[in-house]
Amino acid sequence: MTEDVFPDVPAGFKKAAAYVRYSSNNQRDESIEAQLRAIEEYAKRNNLIVVKVYSDKALTGTTDRRPEFLQMIEDSGKGLFDVVIVHKLDRFSRDKYDSAHYKRILKKNRVRLLSVLENLDDSPESLILESVIEGMAAYYSKNLAREVMKGMKETAYQCKHTGGRPPIGYSVDPTTKKYIINEQEKPIVELVFSMYLSGYGYNRILAELNERGYRSRTGRPIGKNTLLEMLKNEKYTGVYIFNLTDGKDAFGKRNSNRKKSAEEVIRIEGGMPAIISKEDFEKAQEKINRNKRAPGAYKAKEMYLLSGLTVCGECLKNLGQEFSMMGNVKYCGRNKLKYVTYRCGNRDRTKECRNKELRREYIENFVIHELERRIFNDAAIPILVKHLNEYQQSMNNARVEEINALRSRLSEVEKQINNIVAAVSQGFTQASFLDKMTELEAEKARLEVRIAERKLDESKPVITEEVLRQLFTEFKGFVTSRNIPEIKKFIGSYVDKVIIYNEHVDVIFKLDAAGIALDGTEIDAFAATVAKKELFGMKQYAG
Repeated sequence: MTEDVFPDVPAGFKKAAAYVRYSSNNQRDESIEAQLRAIEEYAKRNNLIVVKVYSDKALTGTTDRRPEFLQMIEDSGKGLFDVVIVHKLDRFSRDKYDSAHYKRILKKNRVRLLSVLENLDDSPESLILESVIEGMAAYYSKNLAREVMKGMKETAYQCKHTGGRPPIGYSVDPTTKKYIINEQEKPIVELVFSMYLSGYGYNRILAELNERGYRSRTGRPIGKNTLLEMLKNEKYTGVYIFNLTDGKDAFGKRNSNRKKSAEEVIRIEGGMPAIISKEDFEKAQEKINRNKRAPGAYKAKEMYLLSGLTVCGECLKNLGQEFSMMGNVKYCGRNKLKYVTYRCGNRDRTKECRNKELRREYIENFVIHELERRIFNDAAIPILVKHLNEYQQSMNNARVEEINALRSRLSEVEKQINNIVAAVSQGFTQASFLDKMTELEAEKARLEVRIAERKLDESKPVITEEVLRQLFTEFKGFVTSRNIPEIKKFIGSYVDKVIIYNEHVDVIFKLDAAGIALDGTEIDAFAATVAKKELFGMKQYAG
């Protein structure tokens, strides 16, 4: 806090401002008081009267984002004081650029900077000494940061908490300092991922969290930024991550979106308890990336079932490039009737596209009809069940091979551990034994976690015709009730893309395992054009 003193200044004395600061919570108010005492004694010896005190608590000197410091610089131009006194120059700033910049402002305002412990004047020797002192302060700050980072990395390799607030859904064990699941917050994470993967937008998810009474750590409703951080946080899959984002830039600003190189990041599989499966996390990332390419999907007032899936066939055919068909709203005719359409994004940008706008209700209803006709029908169910179970069996076989390889490696690791234990018990000791043992124990833990995860995957049930029939019946119920988010989810699960030409539409379906022509003919894996239908007539088109 700034303290105003304003005593009467006797003749022959000058007015002084005192600036004091300590940089972290490891120091206390006593540090401020000690600096003030030294400044007061210095002022008495040099015919100075302290008229104003500026104090920044727990703020680093490597940045100028210090409110009292900036207030002092501003006040220096008001004639309130003749000099600024600091206990040491590093209290003024540890950044050489900031130091030179603000000293120049003080000089312009005819205010001198004085240091209690560094007796400097305006001589050339003093200027050189001052530069050396500032350089040492900057070195000390950077070296301290490096040593702190070294210690934090050692903590990270043990999968322990390195400071700050743990993510929502986790707490820190006070004894082991490792992450544990916060059972009160775990449902928040599960609900966020479940709703997002079910096709709900950010606003609807936030509303649901608020309705259920879930709050952030500050007690306020969870906001969009927190929601996005949760959806992008790989820690929820059980991966311990440290040093992911870049530090402050030259101007003291931090950007959490600026990632460090992979070599600098510490990632330890199984280093913390998992809340979300890796499969669900990957699906969420795919959806986030897909929405980046079609950013209007959740901002638009209109809900487009095919957002991110539609492609202009004419541009694909004539230019060899894929351009998305974007949602578009316009009002036509004397009565200004509203028309909602899909329109090629290249049409206005380059004028090269001649594809017509397609009315939303026609193309969306057509795709839903094709889903029901080609996928969700009794004739297709036996074929789908056969191929899905074949695919699942092939995945199980691959999983068994992976488990055997993991167990083989685990056996080797345990053998190496036993060899070190035997050597130590016989009196052989080397400094490298401890490091090697720590490394092996960590690898053993990771292998055991991985084996347990893969064994859980083996327990997936066999897909039956009854299960698929229930799934398809559920979809038809959503269509009848116009449950838009659920319909959108189903379409996103089964439709790879919709290619819209001037005279027809190709719907390309995707399947989890193998693409299946619904007359029973097997075709290439993962995707196939299974619907092609003429859509002539201006009734279907607009524009």
